[in-house]
Amino acid sequence: MAMLNASIKYKKTISKSILIREGPPTVYQLRPEKENIGTLTRMTLGEKNPEKINKTILLVGETGTGKSTLINALVNHFMRVEWKDNVWFQIVEDEKKKQSESQTSDVTVYEIFGFEEETLPFSLTIIDTPGYGDAEGIEKDFMISQRLLDLFRSDDGVHEINAVCLVLKAAENRVSDRLRYILDSVMSLFGKNMEKNIVTLITHSDGLTPENALQALDAAKIKCARNKEKEPFHFLFNNRQSNERTPKYKVSLKGAWDLSMDQMDEFADFLKKASPQNLMTTVEVLKAQTRITACIQNLKERIELTELKQREIHQTQEALKKHEEKMKNNEKFTVEVDEPYKDKEEVSEWRWWALGMNYGGSVTCNVCEENCHYPCTLAWYPEHCKVMEGGRCTSCTKKCPVSDHVKEKKIYVNKTRKVPKTEEGMKEKYEKSKAEGDKSTSLLENLKKEMEDLQRGKDELLEESFQHVLKLEQIALNANSLSTHVHLDFLLEKMKERGDTKKVQKLEEMKRRMEEDKGIKAALQYMRGKLAAGKAAVGWK
Repeated sequence: MAMLNASIKYKKTISKSILIREGPPTVYQLRPEKENIGTLTRMTLGEKNPEKINKTILLVGETGTGKSTLINALVNHFMRVEWKDNVWFQIVEDEKKKQSESQTSDVTVYEIFGFEEETLPFSLTIIDTPGYGDAEGIEKDFMISQRLLDLFRSDDGVHEINAVCLVLKAAENRVSDRLRYILDSVMSLFGKNMEKNIVTLITHSDGLTPENALQALDAAKIKCARNKEKEPFHFLFNNRQSNERTPKYKVSLKGAWDLSMDQMDEFADFLKKASPQNLMTTVEVLKAQTRITACIQNLKERIELTELKQREIHQTQEALKKHEEKMKNNEKFTVEVDEPYKDKEEVSEWRWWALGMNYGGSVTCNVCEENCHYPCTLAWYPEHCKVMEGGRCTSCTKKCPVSDHVKEKKIYVNKTRKVPKTEEGMKEKYEKSKAEGDKSTSLLENLKKEMEDLQRGKDELLEESFQHVLKLEQIALNANSLSTHVHLDFLLEKMKERGDTKKVQKLEEMKRRMEEDKGIKAALQYMRGKLAAGKAAVGWK
C-alpha cells in the first residue's frame, strides 16, 4: 500500500526518472536538465519561479566525507520523501558515469525548484565542489578556487550565498596535517563577511554529540557561526537513507532516517534566518590570491633580471676603473662582461585530469617579454587569465593590453652570455638617450645613474607585492593562510635588503603570527610533502 501511495505521490517525478534498484526503498535516478557552461555543470530540477525566495548553499570538504549522499538527502527532504514512501531519489550522477564522460571534477550547481509550497517557503541551490586533498595533488585543490571564482564573477553565476557548509566526518578524531591543510584551503576562499554564514554538516553520524569533529574545528581555530553555547553551528546526518531495508537492519535504519530528517529541518530553519552574503569580497579574496602569486613570481623574475643587469654594470664599472689611464690617454681597450638577456623555453606539463587540453603553460607578454602568469592552470586564451582586468594585464611591467599577450607552453627565462665591450661602444650606448646639455657626463656617472634607476624599479615592484599582501590580510576571513605564508620569506629578504624597517616589522609580525599557529605549520608541512611527491611522480628536478 505504501509503495502504491508513493507511486501516486511521485508519479510525475518517477515517470521522468530512471529505476536504479527495486526496494525497499526503490531507488530512482532523477534526470534534471543538464547544462554545461564553460567549466560549470548546472543541474536544474523543476522550473524556477522568480517570485519565490531562493536559498543558496556551498558544500566544501575533504574527499570521502559523503557530500554526494548529503546532496541526495537534501533533495529528498525538499521533495518531502518520507520513510513510509519506500522510495529514494538520487540527483547526483553515479561516479563511474561522471568519470566516463570526463576526467575532470568540476564545480556542479544543483537547482531544486517547484517544491516550495509542499515543504519549505524557498527553493534551493546547492553548489558542490570537488573534494579537497584528492590524490591528484595541490594543483587540483588550486583549481577548485579558480572554478569558484569563475562561478562567482560570471553574469549567469552565483552572487550571494546563505550558507557555506563545511562537510566533516563525525569520526574525525584528530587534527592531522592533511586535515589542517584542507581546512586552511577551504577557509582561505572567503571574505570576512562570510563568518556568520559558515556551518558544519557532520556526516556518518550515530546521533551522539560529535565531540571529536567539534574539537578538530576548535583546534583549527575555524571562524564560523556559533550557537549560544559557543559551539560551531553543526547538523548531524547519517549516510544510510538509501540502504536496502532488510528485516535485520530495518529498525536501526529507521533511526538513522529520523535523525537525518530531523536535522534537515533544523538546517532549513537556519537557512530561513540566514541573511544572504554578497560574494564580492570573496571574489576579491580569490582574485587577490591569484594575483599575489602571479605578482610574486613575476617579481622574482624581474628582480633576478635587474640584479643581473646590476652585476653587468658593476663589472663594467670595475673594468673602467681598471682602464682609467687608458681612458685618459684615449687608448682603445675591450672589457668582457656577463650580459643578461631573455630566451623563451618550452615547458612540458601533462595534467591527466585536464585531458592534455590547453591547461598549464603560461600567459606571457610580447612587449615586456615577461611571464605574467605561470603556471596558468585553467585559461584557454590570455583574455581568460585571472591576471587580466578591464582588458589589460595586472602583472607585467607596462600593464599591457590583452592583445599583447599569448598563452602557450613556453616561458621567458633569464640568461647571461659573455660579451666583449669597447669603450667607444659603451659611450655610444649611454649617450644616445642623453640631452645635449648632458653630453659632458662621464660614462661612469651614466652607469651609476642606470644602477639607481634599476634599484628604483626594483623597489616599486616590492611595494606592489607588499600592498597585495596587505589587501589580502584586510579582506580575507583566514588572514593567516598558506597563500600568504609561502611568499613572506621572499618579501622579508628583499625588504631587509632595501632597508625598509617599517615594512620589515610588519612582515615579521605576520610571519611570527603564522609560525605560532600550529595549524599553518602543519598545513604547510603537508603541502610541501604533496608538492615534493608530485614533482617526483613526473620526474621534475
